[in-house]
Amino acid sequence: MGPQFLFATGIENSNPTIQNGKLRVDELEKCKHYQYWQKDFDLVEELGINFLRYGPPIHTTWLGPGKYDWSFADVTFQDLLRRNIAPIVDLCHFGVPDWIGNFQNPEFPELFGQYARAFAQRFPWVQLYTPVNEMYICAVFSARYGWWNEQLSSDQAFVTALKYIVKANVLAMQAILEVRPDAIFIQSESSEYFHAENPAAIKPAETMNAERFLSLDLNYGKRVNSSMYEFLMDNGMTRAEYHFFLENKMKRHCIMGNDYYYTNEHRVSADGSTRASGEIFGYHVITSQYHDRYRLPVMHTETNIWQGPNGDEAVNWLWKEWANVLRVRNDGVPMVGFTWYSLTDQVDWDTALREDNGRLCPVGLYDLDRNIRPVGTAYKQLIADWRQVLPSQSVCLQVPIVMPQDSNDAWAREQKQDVKEATADKSTVAANTAPES
Repeated sequence: MGPQFLFATGIENSNPTIQNGKLRVDELEKCKHYQYWQKDFDLVEELGINFLRYGPPIHTTWLGPGKYDWSFADVTFQDLLRRNIAPIVDLCHFGVPDWIGNFQNPEFPELFGQYARAFAQRFPWVQLYTPVNEMYICAVFSARYGWWNEQLSSDQAFVTALKYIVKANVLAMQAILEVRPDAIFIQSESSEYFHAENPAAIKPAETMNAERFLSLDLNYGKRVNSSMYEFLMDNGMTRAEYHFFLENKMKRHCIMGNDYYYTNEHRVSADGSTRASGEIFGYHVITSQYHDRYRLPVMHTETNIWQGPNGDEAVNWLWKEWANVLRVRNDGVPMVGFTWYSLTDQVDWDTALREDNGRLCPVGLYDLDRNIRPVGTAYKQLIADWRQVLPSQSVCLQVPIVMPQDSNDAWAREQKQDVKEATADKSTVAANTAPES
């Protein structure tokens, strides 16, 4: 069996549209991955990393219902298989193909499930997936802040985007499991917290702190609280749609991946406006809140910070986040992985991809010339130091991770069959479904 602690990085494949759909922001292109993909995989190996958050560009791969261009995915994923790097496949990262339109399209969930099944059939050795990345952030930025894709700004648009995004994620998980019964889904979701800056801000902060859980509540089939139920119903979700989520519990196949950045905590004013607060609680406190709610294995799926003028800011942040991961783990939370995101510097994230400025964001383990940054050197050493200290297997995972080159081994085939039979056996449903708290 492969290693069970998932030291990872990622190659950013965001591709939302801006300017009312006229311009697509393709981060793979901006960061020159199409040109240097082989070199990028070399860098992953140089760091001693076995797990890579990665996915094909959805807008050039998914051409229409049942129509796909796998040419780029075929060469890149075949190379990952050859190198025995396990991808955590990111199928939808903030954008959809032009022919889908945007996240207000009610046909998106069913169609996306078909796309996910087609991918799993083409690459049956892949076990780990993030079907839709940061569902909450995608809905907020597209349909509440008006920044991407549909560029709408209303509660109704937000709820519409949210319910279709999460339904797409659920249907994708179901479709992938039909092909790969032992698939494991790692939700990469932003872990947020909203701080009231004065007593008058307590109510709006409480609302925001309830809304931050909506995507995962729906995804995991957890009943929302009464105020959020009213909010969903008042803004276009039907009872039937709500019950779809309650009845399609996929929790037992999931790891709760959560992302934490310096910008994930917010100060809330009395009028409901927010601004960045910087790190107040930190990863340990906020992750504990999410784990208390969902009781799932946890993976830290994204973090980074700019390499600043002193050159050690990112290194210090890496060690702070890692210390938080160990603190969470020592508190008894089953931590299964950590990710510095991403492999290389990114472009235009200083404006959340809202503007096409071509501005470098020095947050990667390597710069865009593929030269290692100090944080890359530090992460390589961290992995080397801790790989042998952390347990090689985790009791929290009932289904072992299968490395790509082991996917056809007898034990791996037996695992797939065992999981398939257990899933088909309805008598096991109650035992594998956590009770509502």
